[in-house]
Formats: sequence, C-alpha cells, structure tokens
Amino acid sequence: MGDSVRLGVIAIGLGVIVGIVLFVPFVAVQYRRAGHLTAGQFALWAAALVYFCAIWTYTLLPLPEPAGMRCAGVNLNPLQLIDDLRGAARRADGSPRAFLADVAVLQLALNVLLLLPLGFFLRVLGRRGILVAFAAGLGISLVIEFTQLTGVWGIYPCAYRVFDVDDLLTNTAGAVLGSILAFAVPRRAPRDEPDAPRPVTRGRRILAMACDLLAYTVVGIVVSVVVQLAFAVTGNRDVALAGDIAGQAGSIAALAVVVGCVVVSGRSIGDVAVRLRYRGVAPAPAAVSRLARLIGGIGGYALLDQLPDGWGLLTAAFALAALVVALATPDGRGLPGMLGRLELRDSREDRPAGRSDISRSGDARGSDRP
Repeated sequence: MGDSVRLGVIAIGLGVIVGIVLFVPFVAVQYRRAGHLTAGQFALWAAALVYFCAIWTYTLLPLPEPAGMRCAGVNLNPLQLIDDLRGAARRADGSPRAFLADVAVLQLALNVLLLLPLGFFLRVLGRRGILVAFAAGLGISLVIEFTQLTGVWGIYPCAYRVFDVDDLLTNTAGAVLGSILAFAVPRRAPRDEPDAPRPVTRGRRILAMACDLLAYTVVGIVVSVVVQLAFAVTGNRDVALAGDIAGQAGSIAALAVVVGCVVVSGRSIGDVAVRLRYRGVAPAPAAVSRLARLIGGIGGYALLDQLPDGWGLLTAAFALAALVVALATPDGRGLPGMLGRLELRDSREDRPAGRSDISRSGDARGSDRP
C-alpha cells in the first residue's frame, strides 16, 4: 500500500471516529439551524469532515523517526515558485506534457488543490464568501507550516519538512479558487423557518433511534476510558481488574444517562436531537407514558445490555424488533407507541388541548419546544 493510499485510509478512519463522537450534536444543531437533515446535507458534511482530517494526515504524516530524521530548510522567498516554474519550462523544452509532469508544477498544483475544497465547503455549507475563504485558507496554512517548522511544536528538535512561504500563497489561493468554483453549484432555495413543524417520518424516527444508540455507546466508552486512565495514573497494574471495573462503570453511566433523560423530560436524547415527542392518544398519567417510552426504546436496550455476556442475543433481538416495529408502524412510533398508546409528533407543534404530553408531566400550558 502506497503512502498516499495509507494516509487516505487514516483520514477516513479518523473521520469515522470523529463523526461517531460528534454525530448526535451535529444532528441536534442541524435540526435547529435548518429545521431538518437530508441525505445530501449529511453526505456533504461527512465529506467535509473526512477532508478536514485529510488536511492534517497529508501535511503532517508520516512522522519521522527521531534518530534518523534530517532537519529541513526554510524558504522565505515568495517568488521562488516563479523561478521553479521557469526551471520546469526549461526542462520541458517546449513539451506541454513534460511541463505538466514536472515535479515543480505538480507540487504547485497539489498545494493549490490542498485547500481548494475548504473554500468550496465554506460557501456551500457555511454560506461564507471569498474573504472568509481567504482568511481560513491563510490561517490553516500558517498552522500547518508552523507545525512543521517547529517540529510539531517542540516534539522534534527541528523542522522535519521545509517551511515554504510559497505554500502559504498557493494554499490560500486554492481556498479562494474553491470559493469561486462553488458559484457553479446551484443555489439552494431560501431556508425554511427552522422552528416550523416538519412531517414525522419513519426515517426521522430511525435517525432518532440511531442517535440514542450512539449516545449510549459513546458515553459508555468515554467513561470506561476515563476510569482506565485513572487506574493507570494511580499505578494500578492489574489490567484485568481495571478493565472489568472500567467496563462496568461505563455501562452503568450510559444506562443512567439514557434513563435519566427519559425520566426527567419524557424524551430520549434522539427525540431531543431530531425534535420529536410522544404524546398519549388518550389522557394518561405521565409516569405511565414515560415508562412506555423508556422500556420500548433505548431504555429497554440499555437494561438488557446490563445482563451477563451470554444474553447478548436477547439484546440484539430487542434492537432488531424495535427497528422492525418502527418501520412497520405509522410515523415510526414503534414499540413505545404500541406499549403506551402513544403517537409521535414534531416537538415544534403547539400542544393540542386535551392531550397528555409526556414531555411535560401534567402541565397543559404552552407548546413543547426543545
């Protein structure tokens, strides 16, 4: 596997890890910023995340071995690239193909291409123009160059890649060019009011379920890692004991978070993220409705996940059943809707009179807005 492919795989891997950690906050922000999340929006943001990771993998990796590294030089001549292009033209001797294949030309092109997507994403996703693209391109390029110049801020005794002022110019030019090219992308229709209610679909409900599962998993992993680090800092060398305690602590903490969210608000983390809420078809005590919401959703999965290892198939069967029922029931109301006779609504809707809202225990006033 070549270095370019290897670095690309690393960028994708980092993007996946960061994407999993940030997925729930991203969904929540997108539903409040735009009012919804489409497959196209998700694909663009995912591509932007992988690209951002690729910037650092391709400019900083591979890191050299300290024993065998050689200190790199510095180029502070902003016109060096012109001399390099003249040299490429002489070596090409009138051949356009040879000129384009010259190392100096390829390096210039790659430096422009490095931050070209940055300007594109800033305009398409952030609706920011050329000035912002210029500032962002220059800022990121400065961080990259100074990271290389300082040997990753002092980790290495000297620069392991050349600090080149021409890179600042070409990287920034690439960001500006990307912003200009983004004009070719058809402009989206004006944004709808983010707080306007949207139809409740099965896809939206599945997205909420995915957010619940990811939140439960991420909380468990984070707590487990923190506990293991605490064991390491205190000098405990019993790896097996540390792993067992960390795993149990993470599982219990994740259970407490998902259960506490539903008990307190009547809504799961995923419900809040995609702006959904359950309400009773007929008046019913809030405690009963919330219990149905808890047991029929992520709470039921989390409780089963506390069972010994041999019960893993039961947990998986519950998750599969919850998915199938969500796809089979109107609006994706799923197991909570069946267990508690609950219907699924957009949380931005004003609460109709005479309906019990499990997001507000017994309070019949106002609307339920997250």
